[in-house]
This record gives sequence, C-alpha cells and structure tokens, in this order.
Amino acid sequence: MASYDVYGVGNALVDKEFEVDDAFFASNNIQKGMMTLVEKDNQQQILDVLTREFGIKKRAGGGSAANTLYALSQFGGNAYFSCKVANDETGDFYLQQLGHHNIVTNECSQCNDGTTGRCLVMISPDAERTMLTYLGVSADVSNADLDLAAAKASKYIYLEGYLVTSPKAKAAIIELKQFAEQNGIQTAMTFSDPSMLEYFHNEVNEVLGSGVDLLFCNEKEALLWSKAESLEAACAALQTKARRFAITRGANGARLFDGENYIDIAPHAVKAVDTNGAGDMFAGAFLYALTSGRDFTTAGNLASLASATVVSSFGPRLEPPQHAEISAKIFGQA
Repeated sequence: MASYDVYGVGNALVDKEFEVDDAFFASNNIQKGMMTLVEKDNQQQILDVLTREFGIKKRAGGGSAANTLYALSQFGGNAYFSCKVANDETGDFYLQQLGHHNIVTNECSQCNDGTTGRCLVMISPDAERTMLTYLGVSADVSNADLDLAAAKASKYIYLEGYLVTSPKAKAAIIELKQFAEQNGIQTAMTFSDPSMLEYFHNEVNEVLGSGVDLLFCNEKEALLWSKAESLEAACAALQTKARRFAITRGANGARLFDGENYIDIAPHAVKAVDTNGAGDMFAGAFLYALTSGRDFTTAGNLASLASATVVSSFGPRLEPPQHAEISAKIFGQA
C-alpha cells in the first residue's frame, strides 16, 4: 500500500504579492502575464519600487508543485515534497507555510547556505499575475535532493515544469520520471507557465520523453506547446504525449481527456482578483480526487470549484477550512 498519494519536487519560493497598475509593466520593462527569472539584485530593485509605490499585499509560501501538494494535503491527501531552502528567515517561513498536515519534506531541505528563493507576484487590475523569480538555492535542486524510496511509496510522481530552466533540476526530474516508469508509478506533469513553452520548449519535451500519464496545462500553454491554432488541434497533439490530461480555460471552465473521452467542466462565475496559484490549485484538487478513488468528472468538478475559490482572494493557497467547504459541496459531506 502506498505511503503517499503524490511525490513531488519543485522550486521552494516565498511569494510577495503586490497590486499594480498596467503602466507599471511598461515603465519597468516587465513582460506582463509571464514568469521571468531574474538575478537577486535586479529583483531587489523592483521590490524596492513595488514596496514604495504600492505596498505589499500579502506574503505567502509559494512554488508551483508546493502549492499543488499543499492543496492536496488540505483536502486530505498525503504528500512528499523534495525542495531546497536556505538556513534563513525566509526558509523558516517557507517550511512553516507548508503546514504540519500530511506533507513530508526531505530532511536536509534546509541544510543550505545562501538565500531562499522568492517570487515577486504583481497582480494587475484584470487579476492576471506576472512574476519575477529569483530562485536562490532552488537553482541547485538536483538528483541529490530526490528521495526515491518516498517516490516508490507513492501513487503518483509530480513534475513541475519550471524545473526545466535548470540543467541539474531538469536532469533530476528526468531521472525521477524514468524511475517511476520502471516501478509502475503514475507520472503527472504541469507545464507551469507559458514562458516555459516560449523559451524552454525543447527542454519541456526532453522531460515529457515518451509521454506522461497525466498532464496539466492551461489553454495558452496547450496552444504554445502544440503550435496549434485551435483547442481541438492542441488536444489532438497532446494525446500523443499524455495518456490523460486537463486543460484549464479560465472563465470557460476546463477540458479533460480521460484516455477515451473528452469531458467539458463548467466554470464557476466569480469575481477574480488574483489568478496566482489557480493552476496549482486545480492540479492539487484534481490529484486528490483521483488518488481518493473519484472519477475524472468528479475530479474536474472539485478542481474547478477549488481554483475558482482561490482566484477570489489574494494568495496562491486557501485557508484550511475552505478545503472542507469545497469538498462538502462536491462530495456532499464535510
């Protein structure tokens, strides 16, 4: 019997969120709607401007895979997360933000000198998130940070697309994927961000290899990866690399492929204020539903409601009681 529902590896980042106007991006030469990797000094310069002009809205634990595993754990799943943080205040905050409920981390995650990664998240009036990320010690994630025993004791391994930006991290998740395939463990991956498909397309395909059991992406990412002009064409292309997949479509809900049939999941009408973490939440809720024995449609309905809820407030994660409320609406019980 598996000890963990999902084993994941990803960048450990602390988010600092700011509400900005659209003029801010042009005046500071920032590409709106994308995640951009920056050096520490450059990030600090932008942070100083953001703090002075707008003031910080929220500080929270982040990182794509971590957000997904946090959501899964709060719904009731068990997860193992391999990451790398520094022995600093930011690292302390990051590990505390993972919570003490159903997430195990690698024992030496904080045995590192240096700086814990951080991400500046800028929320524009249309609720879109733009990110400037300094990876810090997360840039050194490698196969030395993998716990293959924990991976072998999991139902799924989860690959964060952002890791393709680092040769060492990319090699690590390729090794993890191969290990999972050799041991009959389901493989899941997220494309993470459109920038990964625009600037690291070949690296993403290296990780995909012969394909994954389950792929998460949004509609823009699906179109960028497939170089298709329609959702239907993108779906056909995805079938060549993903045995099953979930494509989030914002206000249009989601398109699922369960290996045989397409399933359209209805959206939830909400006032979006912050889309940071929406895809991560969708994946976490979806994986929880699958690993707890629910079907694809139920998984999609849970994930759709969860992601709609998270975009209704600031930050990439929900408070613990909110997960129980969402579960009760979908499953009919607390």
